[in-house]
Amino acid sequence: MAGRTLAARLPGSTAYRLRPRRGAARACGARAERALNHERHYTVEQADAALDWVLARIKRLRAARERLEDEEAREALTGAAPGNGGGAHGRTVSEGFVELRSALGELQAVDVVLRDLERGLVDFPSLREGQEVYLCWEEGEQSIGFWHGVEDGHAGRRPL
Repeated sequence: MAGRTLAARLPGSTAYRLRPRRGAARACGARAERALNHERHYTVEQADAALDWVLARIKRLRAARERLEDEEAREALTGAAPGNGGGAHGRTVSEGFVELRSALGELQAVDVVLRDLERGLVDFPSLREGQEVYLCWEEGEQSIGFWHGVEDGHAGRRPL
């Protein structure tokens, strides 16, 4: 699954919608004041098409975090003899860690930036007037409706 494109992992999507725009890196040209932070840049339509896929990864990350925070499992691991992994509790924690790494890696592989897991806040790199910006989305919003500059953060969100 790791080698598949984001488009291939999104049911019903067409590949052209989820590829970075051709020449996106060149679009900034000499006008760019700073180097681009991301290789992939999304249009609003591409980011909207990816929201269900992104939300599924957010839910996986939350479930993995819960496994890692399971107090009973952590206590059992603390008391376990070195080298035996702590049995079922050790497996719970290790599976949580593996799932956390996997889901986060999938987001990073497509240049989606997770800002706040609790709020479900993510940024999609984009280009606006030749400058790199972020299309901003928070869980509960129906679609991408905001953007902010690279240095502005969530507080600098502006409507599209």
